[in-house]
Amino acid sequence: MSQLQNRGGGAIVREIADVIVANRTHLSEIDGRIGDGDHGNNMAKGFSRARERIADDDTLASAMHVLADVLMGEIGGSMGPLYGMFFDDMASAVDGLDRIDKAAFAAMLAAGQDGVMAIGEAQVGDKTLLDALVPGVTAFTADQGDFASALDAMSAAAEAGRDATTDMVSRIGRSSRLGERSRGTPDAGATSCALILVTLAAGARKRLA
Repeated sequence: MSQLQNRGGGAIVREIADVIVANRTHLSEIDGRIGDGDHGNNMAKGFSRARERIADDDTLASAMHVLADVLMGEIGGSMGPLYGMFFDDMASAVDGLDRIDKAAFAAMLAAGQDGVMAIGEAQVGDKTLLDALVPGVTAFTADQGDFASALDAMSAAAEAGRDATTDMVSRIGRSSRLGERSRGTPDAGATSCALILVTLAAGARKRLA
């Protein structure tokens, strides 16, 4: 049975941070079309700060706790608390585990999703990060294959969810004031969420043993 070592998972979180920073301009650009345009800058600020405080050989749990603390305490906007809760609840789900198997990883994802949904008012279809997160988590949990297969399913579903937001009308936040004019642009939160899930999946997949 394939498993992922908790120790060394800090490298995965650092890889996620690198991807967010690399996509700073893209995330702010699409956010600027229907929102306030600060999503990429805020995300990059938080993830880059956290990256400096995480070592590659940290556990996945401890690295996600560090990231959560930074996102909740050091960046502005609505996404800091949402992503902070996401990573903190995922970290808590795997605290103390030496190795993370498919079931534990599924529980970790579910905890993160529940944390986001508990503090936000959005639902799937409202053109938010949930439109990438929920399909991704659902696909992982529903996959009947091995750990690697479930990770691949999560990535594909998260990207499909992100793409689906392009034709959605925003119902939450500043962009909801645009009504039909919010259609035609992908949601920045769903885009960053897809980046996070795809990079998390890739990092976990190459470390399965």
